[in-house]
Amino acid sequence: MNPATRLSLLKPSPIRAITDGTPPGAIPLGLGEPTWNLPEVARRALLRDPGPCAYVPHVGLLELRKAVAAFHGAQVEEVLITTGSQGALFSLFQAWVEPGTKVLMPDPGFVAYPALARIAGAEPVTYPLSKDRFRLDAEALIRVLDATPEASAVILNLPSNPTGGGGDLAALKRVAEACVARGILLISDEVYRDLHFGVRAPSLRDVTDRGVVTSSVSKGWGAPGLRVGWAVGDPAWLTPARVVHGYAVTGTATPAQWAALALLEHSDAILAEARAAVQLRWEALASALREELGHTVTPPDGTFYHFMALPESAHADPLAFCLKLRDEAKVVLIPGLAFGEGGRGHARLSFAATPEQLREGVRRLAPYWKH
Repeated sequence: MNPATRLSLLKPSPIRAITDGTPPGAIPLGLGEPTWNLPEVARRALLRDPGPCAYVPHVGLLELRKAVAAFHGAQVEEVLITTGSQGALFSLFQAWVEPGTKVLMPDPGFVAYPALARIAGAEPVTYPLSKDRFRLDAEALIRVLDATPEASAVILNLPSNPTGGGGDLAALKRVAEACVARGILLISDEVYRDLHFGVRAPSLRDVTDRGVVTSSVSKGWGAPGLRVGWAVGDPAWLTPARVVHGYAVTGTATPAQWAALALLEHSDAILAEARAAVQLRWEALASALREELGHTVTPPDGTFYHFMALPESAHADPLAFCLKLRDEAKVVLIPGLAFGEGGRGHARLSFAATPEQLREGVRRLAPYWKH
């Protein structure tokens, strides 16, 4: 299949289909965007006056690479700075995913994963998550891997967008061993790992140094607009990805890297403040769900997403139901079906919104769940 044909198969994200037509006054519980301020240290870093705003090496600003390496317990040569974690994923897929191969990814899972596979000329193959809270099920994943000899890569997302489900060390170890034994690339997307509720999800780096971890300042550090991310792993995996990233964008914007460095240097305080902001929003959501719908809910393993069960009547056409909520109730939710068939019975609710928006949003949603 030629590149033009492959690209013709790509469709706009269903998330955009919901959010782009948002009416005035709608409560935005769709996109995962922090509603707390960019930390002051990043704002100051963006205003620094170092003289010329020069290029930095394709691999990234050395000081930032050192900070990312220290944060992940890695060596500086194991770090590639990218334009968001999406830039890291795109570069890794282009470098390592051969046309005609297959890439394993979770269902439900982040909407970019299948698109990235198809752009590389590969076929996305899904593996199921556990039935209890959509967590990593190593045995289920390995069964799919055993049935997919053409696999060139496996991607994990811990904690998960859209479900908030994590995984445990034993499951991570089993999956890592299976991928190392087959010599295929294992990527762990850990962009939400530092937005947890008391227990931080394990990292792939806790069980192996043979895979690649991707992350960014977008979520935990509350700076999605900076577009600064990274990949951490064996330089043998990163070297060709660096070449791809360099030809795609030359390098991540220099002022954004200064700001990201400032955020990393103050991680302890900034991440604690972000977790407090998310905890406050979770409590507002949980209280509203209990009062308006009688729902008792458990916080996710991480993220700021609640994977909310839909009424049975909405399962046949979740997109139509969520469009109705958007246009009539004026509340934006993302149908779980946008993330794969495994999400059909749910909707993703982002509680990154303000506490006031969350309380009002649930109040508006309640009549649609009580029918």
